Amino acid sequence: MVALTLPDGSVKQFDGAVTGLQVAESIGPGLAKAAIAVKVNGELRDLLREIETDAVLEIVTRKSDEALNLLRHDAAHIMAQATQELFPGTQVTFGPATETGFYYDFARKAPFTPDDLEKIERRMHEIVDSELPLQREVWERDAAIRFFMEQGEKYKAEHIETLPRDEIITIYRQGDWLDLCLGPHLPTTKHLGHAFKLMRVSGAYWRGDARNEQLQRIYGTAWRDEKELKAHLHMLEEAEKRDHRRLGREMDLFHFQEEAPGAVFWHPNGWTLFSQLIDYMRRRNGCGDYKEINAPEIMDRSLWEASGHWEAYHEHMYTSQTEDGRTFAIKPMNCPGHVQIFNQGLRSYRELPLRLAEFGKVHRYEPSGALHGLMRVRAFTQDDAHIFCTPEQIKQEVQASTQLILDIYSDFGFDGVRIKFSDRPEKRIGSDAVWDRLEADLREALEEMDQPYELNPGEGAFYGPKLEFVLRDAIGRDWQCGTVQVDMNLPERLDATYIGQDGERHRAAMLHIAKLGSLERFTGILIEHFAGRMPLWLAPVQVLVATITGDADNYAMEVLAALRKAGLRAEVDLRNEKINYKVREHSLRKVPVIAVVGAREAAEGAVALRRLGGQSQEVLALSEAIPRLCREAIAPDLAEPEAETSSVEPLAVAGTAAVAE
Repeated sequence: MVALTLPDGSVKQFDGAVTGLQVAESIGPGLAKAAIAVKVNGELRDLLREIETDAVLEIVTRKSDEALNLLRHDAAHIMAQATQELFPGTQVTFGPATETGFYYDFARKAPFTPDDLEKIERRMHEIVDSELPLQREVWERDAAIRFFMEQGEKYKAEHIETLPRDEIITIYRQGDWLDLCLGPHLPTTKHLGHAFKLMRVSGAYWRGDARNEQLQRIYGTAWRDEKELKAHLHMLEEAEKRDHRRLGREMDLFHFQEEAPGAVFWHPNGWTLFSQLIDYMRRRNGCGDYKEINAPEIMDRSLWEASGHWEAYHEHMYTSQTEDGRTFAIKPMNCPGHVQIFNQGLRSYRELPLRLAEFGKVHRYEPSGALHGLMRVRAFTQDDAHIFCTPEQIKQEVQASTQLILDIYSDFGFDGVRIKFSDRPEKRIGSDAVWDRLEADLREALEEMDQPYELNPGEGAFYGPKLEFVLRDAIGRDWQCGTVQVDMNLPERLDATYIGQDGERHRAAMLHIAKLGSLERFTGILIEHFAGRMPLWLAPVQVLVATITGDADNYAMEVLAALRKAGLRAEVDLRNEKINYKVREHSLRKVPVIAVVGAREAAEGAVALRRLGGQSQEVLALSEAIPRLCREAIAPDLAEPEAETSSVEPLAVAGTAAVAE
């Protein structure tokens, strides 16, 4: 007798072993038709695999959270089958599901072409329509190795040889094609449906090691239905239009070059934007009672060994050895330097919490293939902060930091921020007792705020658990930015103490706070979120004065001087070009406001304001236009409360500084 407990608490009993499909059929034909897999005691399994013991069971359908991974995993297998059928001699390696689709790595001498991808995709649709059953088989280890070697699949055979001797070897067969796989899979290829598309080919290395053979990786995307697929493809089109690397060139913000891989060459416009972010964060830190500091970028290896970074992180550190035999490292993180500043002199409990902040430049080695514009670099600036406090102050500091981070994101238009709670990783320092306490403090801090969060198991830092703040941009992509990390291990290793009320030394607790995170990455996110149309307060050039005729040149210079005197970032275009040409050019640069002046404006002391993306212009007296632009150009943290409800142009709700009218 097998008793299965369903999600509603009811129990179904069967005389013997039973499949998930049979359970679904016993509940109803509709569920049986919709079922694609089952969860047995929380473990995802094939729908047709027998359940032999009592268990908690859940039927998985296309609407279930687990469905997309299943669909994408099957799409990878169907793509591999189609590829090997069309291109005999091609070897398969690994083919997992991804966040938005799937990929498979292939060993083939000839490169895949766009035409090849079209052929593979057509064959995939035919395999789906063939309704081939996916059948799980358990093989003997040596038989599996022998089979794949005979088939010329050396990568599969090599992978099996690396598995533990007691590992169960499972093979999934679909028609005449089969592959080594843990599963689970859909019942038949028909269950995948046709909402998939092959996207591109890139290079990859066997087992991700550049010393191994190079493979070809075919990427695809798969969804529950055509509507989801179309929405995703539309998002990709939007993402391409918003690509910060392209916009960076058009707006003349920055560039990269091979002499400094992963490091940004900021142009004047880009550095202006970057500096506005720093100025904003400096004001925010000041209001939060953070004290700004600056620690050395290069420090002796001994400090990194003492902190634990050398053991856990040295492969990502840039190092050098001096003539006197000392080894130095360029800092990949700011925290050890901040502890050294805290440690200078005796600290009293009366000084705590002590909040230290630095816009610290850090360097981390990333594989060249992982670099991606501003989003993934080797040299970047963190708005890094560390709070030194008593253990009893941890929760209140977590709460204050969390609220500050959420307020900051709201200023940039990011609402509905998700918080992930990341607990202890396998590779960590410190005792379980310390981790238990810190994880409890983090959880309780959020729960007391009624702040929802989701678990992110095993993703904490090596020295402590953390909160990760995830933003969603204008086209629905998620970006993990800020963090709040709680740490009593680094203070222990670097002997950070304070004198308590009892006159004795006590170990300080330490919070690692990054509000925007990497400022380079956050800049890239903002560029793509706003499609280059930055809010007025952030725009590198806020107003461009453009002349219609040379007769207005002198007046244009007067307008430029008045705008700059009012604190606005303004430029002038006096070229002998048609005004429509100038407007198009500066619109491509995403200048928010173009102030057009001609003979009439000069005579009347006026400007004709054209907004980015607008189809019309508004003629205002210069004495009226400047105060209005200044109001729109006030940064959100400086705006008066009533300004939040005032009527302003879209994307022009904040700016650099309030200027008196």
